Amino acid sequence: MRVEYINPFVESAFNVLKEVLNSEVKRGDLYLKSTSMSIMGVAALVGLAGDVEGRVLFDMTKETALAVAGAMNQEQFTILDELAKATIQELANMITAQAVTKLHDLGFKFDLTPPALFTGDNMEVSNNLKVEALIVPMELGSIGKIEVNVAIRERM
Repeated sequence: MRVEYINPFVESAFNVLKEVLNSEVKRGDLYLKSTSMSIMGVAALVGLAGDVEGRVLFDMTKETALAVAGAMNQEQFTILDELAKATIQELANMITAQAVTKLHDLGFKFDLTPPALFTGDNMEVSNNLKVEALIVPMELGSIGKIEVNVAIRERM
């Protein structure tokens, strides 16, 4: 996986999270994951197709999702209702759209799928792209943590 694909997602996640949450955001240590991995409870998935193929997954606990939705809507959520779910999907949309704009400026051409949201316990995502997923933890202070999970390769 080329670093040119990853940096725009890392930068966009950092910038968008900092702006919409009005909170300090710290990037944790990056790590690679090559096999299936557990999901923390709420995951927004965006697919990529074109010059590159793959996906970006925004993974968080239900508590973090509720806190993020609350911060973005300036209200408190106790359940993951339709507005809270739509807010998490919109966050994924904002981050990936900004990243894709940066990648288009570098000459890469590809499209995004609308964000899909998955919630539940004991879920895992498998990576069948035969490319390692890069995990970028974003620490959000008292709000929690979102892991940006990027698995992208050039189209064969």
